[in-house]
Amino acid sequence: MNNPRLAGRYAKSLLDLAIEQNQLDPVFADMKFLQSIFKSNPDFTAVLTSPVINPDKKEKIIESITNERVSSLTGLFIKLLIRKARENKLPQIVHAFIEQYNKLKDIHQVKLTTAVPMSQELQDTIISKIRSNTSVQNIELETAVEDELIGGFKLELGNILVDATVLRDLNDVKKQFKSNEYIQRLR
Repeated sequence: MNNPRLAGRYAKSLLDLAIEQNQLDPVFADMKFLQSIFKSNPDFTAVLTSPVINPDKKEKIIESITNERVSSLTGLFIKLLIRKARENKLPQIVHAFIEQYNKLKDIHQVKLTTAVPMSQELQDTIISKIRSNTSVQNIELETAVEDELIGGFKLELGNILVDATVLRDLNDVKKQFKSNEYIQRLR
């Protein structure tokens, strides 16, 4: 069961401790590393959330993956989660930590979805356009490819969605034909 409040509290505690010990950037790098593991390996997430697997085995699995790849503060934090039987909340805590870090550093997540992969030059152009047209200056761009868009792009910045895809245009035309707006105007 999702518990964003619990995840937020643990993430805030880790963030505050990392700031206090001047370990914020290494811990953030650890959280990005863990997030990449969760995204690329759903089996790992399933192991963490499984009530059937013994916490001792979970600790050994986590330790084998994170050994010498994360800072000592992050390692101790993960052990604390296991001791408190909260290891199943680790993916949510990692997500909450990254959100809180981005808010602290005023970094804005931008997701750009296109039908084909984009060049780095085009990505840089889009970032500069966003910076010039908004007050947002620190941008972390995430790109995705969805073939069904046919062409164009979808840009998500916070709660703003710009959908300039061919698929959306075709769906708009389809809705107009279904509602027969053009026939009523002829009468």
